[in-house]
Amino acid sequence: MSRARRATLPPAQENIDKLENVVKQGNFYGAQQMYKSITARYAAAERYSEALELYQAGALIQLEHEQVTCGAELAVLFVETLVKGKFPYDEDTLDRVRRIYEKFPRIPVPHNLDMADDDMQRIHEALGAAKTRVDCCSSFLKAAIKWSTEFGAQRYGSPEIHDMLAEYIYSESPEVDMTKVSFHFVRGKDPKKFASTLVNFMGKCYPGEDDMAIARAVLMYLSLGNLGDANNLVDEIQNQVQAKELDYPHSELIQFINYLLETLERDALPLFNRLRQSYASSIDRDPALNELLDVVAEKFYGVQRRNPMQDMFGDFFKMMGGDIM
Repeated sequence: MSRARRATLPPAQENIDKLENVVKQGNFYGAQQMYKSITARYAAAERYSEALELYQAGALIQLEHEQVTCGAELAVLFVETLVKGKFPYDEDTLDRVRRIYEKFPRIPVPHNLDMADDDMQRIHEALGAAKTRVDCCSSFLKAAIKWSTEFGAQRYGSPEIHDMLAEYIYSESPEVDMTKVSFHFVRGKDPKKFASTLVNFMGKCYPGEDDMAIARAVLMYLSLGNLGDANNLVDEIQNQVQAKELDYPHSELIQFINYLLETLERDALPLFNRLRQSYASSIDRDPALNELLDVVAEKFYGVQRRNPMQDMFGDFFKMMGGDIM
């Protein structure tokens, strides 16, 4: 790259100010095309820091104006530039990711509407917009998780970003998928927030879903070898349920989880196997539980799974649509 070409580009702030005015005038599509074309020149000139400034500014202002698709596209390009520029995962860059995330709109889906045609249309539109918000935010945060994994975060990526994604999926999805929510929370660092989310879910789910949500969450922690947070999660759920004077599920599946947590504290593979046999009917309510238990047996007792080449969660992983690690 020649110095002459580098010199033809003005400081990024000049373009940031110019494009901000275009957005404020309501020309969101025109501004989007300019954000992409202008910023691409900085990236081509390897002026990655300024490219990041432009993409971040564009994502923030588009999201502020509830232009979710545009904002998310620039947010993903922000992450792609982190990768191209080989920016390390650190607190400063994490804060920039968080600032973009916090601009994604949170708009309650309308309730208590009459069943008139106009109201049904409003509900349909609101549900579609909510799905778009979740898909767009998920695309951005999954890209950020992948970047963090490659450039210095933990094995499963940034715990903070996993927590962001779990929280947004839960709070904004028209039909929440607790499997995906739990998948990201167990890779996060906030079991207390996870517990609050589960307690909230227990208050509005169908009968029989509450104990399954708890069991799945605990087994996901255990499948990562994280016995400490599995215990912390159960304790925190029980504390919050008691404080709110709610009912804690006392099914056979919950009994199994309680016995399992005690068993994993010591070298007791025969007891582990007996527990699985004794509670097989409860475990079989969801095939994913047996698959998770196979991973737990390998993590804690070295039991070789039938197919060691299988991905960590196998069919369970595929069921989730190939989410991040």
